[in-house]
Amino acid sequence: MSTPMISLESLASRTSLDQLLATSKSGGCTSSSCGASTNPDDIDQAIWAKIKNHPCYSEEAHHYFARMHVAVAPACNIQCNYCNRKYDCANESRPGVVSEKLTPDQALRKVIAVANEVPQLSVLGIAGPGDACYDWTKTKATFERIAMEIHDIKLCISTNGLALPDHVAELVEMNVDHVTITINMVDPEIGARIYPWIFYDNRRYTGIEAARILHERQMLGLEMLTAHGILTKVNSVMIPGVNDEHLIEVNKWVKERGAFLHNVMPLISDPAHGTFYGLTGQRGPRALELKALQDRLEGGAKLMRHCRQCRADAVGLLGDDRGQEFTLDQIPGEITYDARKREAYREVVARERSDHVTAKDGATEIVKAARGGSLQVAVATKGGGRINEHFGHAKEFQVYEASPKGITYVAHRKVEQYCLGGEGEEATLDGIIAALEGIDVVLCAKIGECPRNQLMEAGVRATDAYGYDYIETAIGALYAAEFGIEPVAATA
Repeated sequence: MSTPMISLESLASRTSLDQLLATSKSGGCTSSSCGASTNPDDIDQAIWAKIKNHPCYSEEAHHYFARMHVAVAPACNIQCNYCNRKYDCANESRPGVVSEKLTPDQALRKVIAVANEVPQLSVLGIAGPGDACYDWTKTKATFERIAMEIHDIKLCISTNGLALPDHVAELVEMNVDHVTITINMVDPEIGARIYPWIFYDNRRYTGIEAARILHERQMLGLEMLTAHGILTKVNSVMIPGVNDEHLIEVNKWVKERGAFLHNVMPLISDPAHGTFYGLTGQRGPRALELKALQDRLEGGAKLMRHCRQCRADAVGLLGDDRGQEFTLDQIPGEITYDARKREAYREVVARERSDHVTAKDGATEIVKAARGGSLQVAVATKGGGRINEHFGHAKEFQVYEASPKGITYVAHRKVEQYCLGGEGEEATLDGIIAALEGIDVVLCAKIGECPRNQLMEAGVRATDAYGYDYIETAIGALYAAEFGIEPVAATA
């Protein structure tokens, strides 16, 4: 290996600035040279420059970079049957919930505090808890303040699209080059089953008329963004029996209108959340149902499969929300931005990413050469593209598929943490086994005999033999062993 293995854990927020600076100066290339070397062959250079450090728009980037949402936009102009906004809520992990609403000035303080302490931060988003375009005055004021202080941070909004066309010109002026629109239908009859009402042009509309207006405004907004070169991600909630089959048509429509990514997410319908769907018994899709639909959409609009359905005040790497560390009562009243930690982190990560790309390419060659079957692998990871999480500490598993096509990230499975205070909970393990439906092998940094044996009884192999290797390197070796070929040495 050309450089020593870098532990991304050592680069997280608890690392001192001196440690980061020392690591960044320890040799190797700079972020500008290594960053360019990871550009996939099928992506335009200008687009790659926009997405390479964006954890939502690049699956590869989500191993290394963090996003932050600021809850400055509480007002909303539509009602969704799957949504119930909650404030002062620290116990639910889903869109629309926050621990505290912020003013633009409070948001600026919070962003500076996070940027100083979380070197992975690359993206600032406004995702509500209402609608960022409807509550536009607060959204715009927040972006203007933060852009003046932190010049290299990417700005994003998430919107239902109803008010979006009114603000595209201002988004262009503010250099917002990433927008997410939630589009669940292109047929107003289906939309009427998802949206009870909308508020548009100073009037409340209901039923099919409401859904028709929403649909027309969403399509107009998407077309306008495409015309201005703004990258658009379309979120769609998969609602079994309502729009699951219809999302194939949605995918066609958004691809034709220039959407960069299509993210099909599972409905969250726990009755405890108080949503209409939750209270009326509408179920969400099983993990394999969601994957089956996503597989059917391959060949249409490019899919995002690594979404975590974040809170409106999420902070940190996807899958590792640290928002509760940065509530206003923990942030100084006066705070000054210091860019050095983020800059040093990017230099170190550039070297790590370059090594990771080399390792991934080698592992992919092994898998393609084997011409075997399909292998479903669940990985416990803290980030950095490595197998670096203890089985008992995992709160999610990232799922990869190895097949003659190569090694592909396909999903993540959320689970309850099995080991708390050194002891494992039997009921929790049962839930983890259920969540691992369809998985052949689990990779983790460490696993005890008890969970390993119970997983084996359920038909799932688990191993810590590849602890701290790159994920793809381990999967390549597993695949070679599974299908009886001698693995080629790969960078680890």
